[in-house]
Amino acid sequence: MKPIVAVVGRPNVGKSTLVNRLARTQDAIVHESRGVTRDRSYHDADWNGRDFILVDTGGIEPLKSDDVFSASIRDQALAAAEEADVVLFVVDGSVGVTEEDESVARMLKRVKKPLFLLVNKLDNPDREQERLWEFYSLGLGDPRPISAHHGHGTGDLLDEVVAALPDEQEDEEPYPEALGVAIIGRPNAGKSSLFNKILGSDRSIVSNVAGTTRDAIDTYVERGGARYRLVDTAGIRKKSTVYENVEYYSMVRGLRAIDRADVALLVVDSSIGMTEQDQKVANLAIERGCALVILLNKWDLLADDEARAKVMETVDRRMTLAPWARYLRISALTGRSVEKIWDLVDKAAATRAQKLTTSALNKFLTELREFGHTVVDGKRRLRMHYVTQTGVNPPTFTFFVNHPDLVDPTYRRYIENRMREKFDFAGTPIRLKFQRKNDGQKAGE
Repeated sequence: MKPIVAVVGRPNVGKSTLVNRLARTQDAIVHESRGVTRDRSYHDADWNGRDFILVDTGGIEPLKSDDVFSASIRDQALAAAEEADVVLFVVDGSVGVTEEDESVARMLKRVKKPLFLLVNKLDNPDREQERLWEFYSLGLGDPRPISAHHGHGTGDLLDEVVAALPDEQEDEEPYPEALGVAIIGRPNAGKSSLFNKILGSDRSIVSNVAGTTRDAIDTYVERGGARYRLVDTAGIRKKSTVYENVEYYSMVRGLRAIDRADVALLVVDSSIGMTEQDQKVANLAIERGCALVILLNKWDLLADDEARAKVMETVDRRMTLAPWARYLRISALTGRSVEKIWDLVDKAAATRAQKLTTSALNKFLTELREFGHTVVDGKRRLRMHYVTQTGVNPPTFTFFVNHPDLVDPTYRRYIENRMREKFDFAGTPIRLKFQRKNDGQKAGE
């Protein structure tokens, strides 16, 4: 499980600028995930060989009203500190200590985690000490001067952040062949009810194994000779804390579960329909290569066909980038169709693990060439020479081409759609890579 570094603070202090700076500093290797909205909230990062997840809580704060500061921002800060392994608290050195900073600082003192107080916007290193002294009043130790805009102080900061991360631990896996299944979704969508309904099945043999992941218990279910590891993040079955409704909290818990799963079960509250937050959680699973099954829970509460049609419209609208996801209408409370979940899990896992022959793939490529659709830029025309499968879980394909830079997102989607028409990838994301084939081609081929 990758450790989490959370960047917290009131609005407009430079949290996102700092995240972007840390993402690009020196040897920090960051893979920015494609967001479903304009903001990108989390980044897979690597500094000096240590992997961690960098989370910008500013990217997931609710829209602000005229009141610049609200309880929700304090909740985000505390939730972030509780879930993170290291906290970066950013304040604005050009403004000085504000009442909002003091409020966040009081809450952060409750959480015993490594914390760095970063005084941002100190763009003149020669005069930074003049502005630092007042930030000692926050009671969070020595303030550290940085300039997220210019990069001053960020390299040394990353060294210390990595040093403060917990030691890497391998999760104990008593049944390594078990298929990892994560139940994810918004609070109150029915995750706990579904979990309990699954465990209550008479035909299930259940055992709990405490993992090394903080506050997590894996539950192993055996059915028909197959083992499943239900990934249960903290709080999914015990009484949730007051911060369960904080979007950051839900997102990070979902992230932790998804990172350890093969198949994600996204529980959607049908009485509300699929929301933007559901879409974000689904996107987390897709980006991390999980197979995805959408469970439309509380379906029995919908009064008529019109209400049911409205729910399906929200699914179609929110899942335009993943129309391949399987879905099932269920009721975790009554048990309606819960038994059918296992069949969808097995099918999605099978397509995620499938291996196509190179001959079948290149037959597909021949048909694609005959169709004639390609990308042209001036004298350059994209030519795809051959394709091979280079990975599974999820299926990954490498196309050898003459000009990889000509492959734009639109053409990439076109290729994926054609592949899905030809092969069965229902329930799983696929990865497409385009690599240059160097074989003496002339420029412009």
